[in-house]
Amino acid sequence: MAISSPASALLSFGGLWLLWKLINRIFVRSPLDNVPGPAPATWRKGNLHHLSDRHGWGFLDRLETYNGMARVDGLFGNKLLYVFDPTALQHIIIKDQQSYDPARWIATILNFTLGPGLLGIYGDHHRKQRKLLNPVFSIAHMRNITPVFYQVAYRLRDAIAAEVNDSPKEVDILNWMGRAALELIGQGGLGHSFDRLTENTPNVYGDALKALFPTILGLGWLRFLAHHVKFISRLSFARTIVENVRIERVQNLVKVTDTMDKMTTKILEEKRAALAAGDETLEEQIGQGKDIIMKANMLVPEGEKLSEEELKGQMCTLLFAATDTTSGALTQILQLLAEHPDVQERLRAEIIGAYQDGEVPYDILVGLPYLDAICRETLRLYPPVSTVFRQANQATVLPLSEPIRGNDGKLLNEIPIAKGTITIVAIRSCNRNKALWGEDALEWKPERWLSPLPGALTDARIPGVYSNLMSFLGGGRSCIGIKFSQLEMKVVLAVLVQSLKFSMPDSKYKITWNLAGVKYPTVEQYGLKPCFPMKIERVRKV
Repeated sequence: MAISSPASALLSFGGLWLLWKLINRIFVRSPLDNVPGPAPATWRKGNLHHLSDRHGWGFLDRLETYNGMARVDGLFGNKLLYVFDPTALQHIIIKDQQSYDPARWIATILNFTLGPGLLGIYGDHHRKQRKLLNPVFSIAHMRNITPVFYQVAYRLRDAIAAEVNDSPKEVDILNWMGRAALELIGQGGLGHSFDRLTENTPNVYGDALKALFPTILGLGWLRFLAHHVKFISRLSFARTIVENVRIERVQNLVKVTDTMDKMTTKILEEKRAALAAGDETLEEQIGQGKDIIMKANMLVPEGEKLSEEELKGQMCTLLFAATDTTSGALTQILQLLAEHPDVQERLRAEIIGAYQDGEVPYDILVGLPYLDAICRETLRLYPPVSTVFRQANQATVLPLSEPIRGNDGKLLNEIPIAKGTITIVAIRSCNRNKALWGEDALEWKPERWLSPLPGALTDARIPGVYSNLMSFLGGGRSCIGIKFSQLEMKVVLAVLVQSLKFSMPDSKYKITWNLAGVKYPTVEQYGLKPCFPMKIERVRKV
């Protein structure tokens, strides 16, 4: 009975709000009505649902046929703008970035699942946390942490080699990449070991991280309404409300969130207890930067330190962002090497030639041209994150690099953006734009990075922080761990490709890469569980 009255009030308020929105959208035209775009399936449904369909790649391909941007219809006539025009992206990401915040619905979900970390906050709060964390992602720190990465990578190689033994064997490579990515960020980012990589045993926390985006995707259209009930989190009985929402999809998300919260709480409590007891090993880990969060928090004045919830939020955000994206990218690279054995052999020769005293030294590793080209080309054509959502916090205007013809037949040089408008930053589409990359933009060609890039691309001034790509975003919300991620991938590839050969599995497997916040592969025979079987054999003694 305690929550019946507030719940009734909530439903009444929600009904009135929805009625007002419907009336507003029926009688008030949007500035985006004049922007060309695919027709909606229905007025109620729009076509935004294609971006939440795990098989929605064809819809992205269709949007890429428009000239730099397209209108996308949302629920009940709402209009969104899909953007890959480089000048418009410059304004959203850099020049006018203060006018664009993360979309409220995704910020609400990320705050609920990960806590108040960098992905789910914005404004001064985001700038404060980013300023605190920036120093521990320096090149000097990456050089210092490289031996830790090699230790993890060699344990990974030995574990896979032991599973393969003396003959080719099919192995779930996504599982190993996920375990390795979690251990890399655990050892190199938190000074904590999650997985010794010695046995193929389940990892509850790793499984929760891997399940997060598929679970969010499973919410369907419900996730687009999350910010409208954000105020519930401030109620004393908020948890009771959430636990009594008898929707299986919501409860699945609650379970994943609880698992991540319990683990980060446990890690934080153990570290605080060890510091209080004068644990010299832990103090050394923090001092060397192997615990990024604790070190960053200890370097700032008392009044600027992160709260307990912020510490947990940053830990959870760091673990998620560094695990799901890196494991997916590594799996995609290994798939492409398996599909192009000549490329794999050339890469193996480059890596073997660079080894010195059991590893490839940092300065040589980051400069290996073919390895770097393979990483760049894979992240260009197959970025782990295809789109991100931004929401205008004030009325503004988006200029275009080239005019587009509106639905009224007139040329448009700029697009008016009303307050509250959702813009979809089209990472994948910008990376594949034939007008910038040439007619072979849809081909995976690592060698394109070994020659000068097209003039149209370099002149376009793509606002990304990485190689004329949007894969790590740009501006004040670019991926803070870009150097960390690149080093992880190159160390793992240098160790694995030197000793193991990767081939595609038996043709009986139907492997699908699923469109999601972070894309992930599944095999039809195994349902929706993320996995990627691959045939592996030894090529050198381990």
